[in-house]
Amino acid sequence: MADSRGFSTTPRQTAARRPVDIRIQDWREVYLRIGAFDLERQAGRCMDCGIPFCHHGCPLGNLIPEWNDLVWRKRWQVAAARLHATNNFPEFTGRLCPAPCESACVLGINADPVAIKQVEVEIIDRAYAEGWVTSQSASAAARAAGRPVAVIGSGPAGLAAAQQLTRAGHAVTVFERADLPGGLLRYGIPEFKMEKRLLDRRLAQLKDEGTVFQCGVDAGVDVSVAKLRTGYEALVLACGARVPRGLPVPGSGLAGIHQAMEYLPLANLAALGGTEPAISATGRHVVIIGGGDTGADCLGTAHRQGALSVTQLEILPRPPRQRAASQPWPTYPMIFRVSSAHEEGGERIYAVSTKEFLADDSGRVRALRLVEVDLVGGLAEPRPGTERELACDLVLLAMGFTAAEEGPLVSDLGIRLDERGRVPRGDDYSAAQVPGVFVAGDMGRGQSLIVWAIAEGRSAAAAADRYLTGDSALPAPIRASAGPLMAG
Repeated sequence: MADSRGFSTTPRQTAARRPVDIRIQDWREVYLRIGAFDLERQAGRCMDCGIPFCHHGCPLGNLIPEWNDLVWRKRWQVAAARLHATNNFPEFTGRLCPAPCESACVLGINADPVAIKQVEVEIIDRAYAEGWVTSQSASAAARAAGRPVAVIGSGPAGLAAAQQLTRAGHAVTVFERADLPGGLLRYGIPEFKMEKRLLDRRLAQLKDEGTVFQCGVDAGVDVSVAKLRTGYEALVLACGARVPRGLPVPGSGLAGIHQAMEYLPLANLAALGGTEPAISATGRHVVIIGGGDTGADCLGTAHRQGALSVTQLEILPRPPRQRAASQPWPTYPMIFRVSSAHEEGGERIYAVSTKEFLADDSGRVRALRLVEVDLVGGLAEPRPGTERELACDLVLLAMGFTAAEEGPLVSDLGIRLDERGRVPRGDDYSAAQVPGVFVAGDMGRGQSLIVWAIAEGRSAAAAADRYLTGDSALPAPIRASAGPLMAG
């Protein structure tokens, strides 16, 4: 264990954010690093809790108490090895994961939990700075016994599966229909949350290990399913859940109304290239519909583009600041959170529903009509007499995703999506009724967290390896049917 008294003598400390008036002028990450001494003291807050529920909160099964103890003892390089033992990409999760491990921390029962994410990201950042992160090539014998495998999709699930299978000796080709690999890590996550140099650095490692990337290739269209089945002995589908949730109300087709995933990729590309995106918040009154992480990404992006005002709408009531009795430890609670984007400005309006979009003379949205709602039996019921207009000339829909995309890849494999728009699969990640095909990430689970995507990619890789060779030494942290810690 770490410091036996650290949890009682050291307060929780997380990284400070750069001043708002400075950071909204650029696209660099908002966080400042914590010094090594302070991080070692933070790691020392980890308790000898007997049963580390942080393991149960994390689908990767990260060895959190072990690397906390190693950091406290200043054994940073060994801590990096323990971190990588369960997580291919801790620099991604350390920045993007909402940390269900911290919600499950035993210290969090009646005090502030250990700053697990902060320790994680410092371990991996130091590992890169010190040159401890190196390529891991398979042995000649493993490569000789390896089989050709195609991974479709290069988001976190696809990248994790590809790296694991490559390290097991297989000849892995990743097909990505976008121009560059990374999926939503590249095109959906703003630069201020994770700079793309971190993604490119990890992709360079995968390529050095032997993973091949074919970008600008739409699997099932540019290369047929028949060719994929002929050229590869196993397929891992990791295409995500890319069908966005729409808002079918009058006026939803007006100019100036866009899905978040139309807006964010253009903004990311423009931020890196210094060009003006086709959809921009510059000089506009922006309304974001949806109160989750994607909505916050749109909020921070709109600030940096120079929006005149930004309002974020959420149909649910404002959550409490503390755990509700219905969401006890160690579950991940729905509480009021202030992201870096919210700290930068804008207004959040809760418990409202959009009834209609209104047009100006040119056919562009000029306002929306909303109504306050009450949750009755899980349904949003309009509150009489509360309708009002909200002026806006750019609306971003950030209400999540509903399903995997149906197309030639899915149909030509003989797959029919289930009632929730997911690819049916067995508990071992094998696609139902399609031998040699495995499904990882949101395509099979539905919209979820990055940490679940990486865990599924690792597990699907183990299943594919076992299918190809009869056995596998690759770790499989979760079954496909596994779910997060839930109340009741």
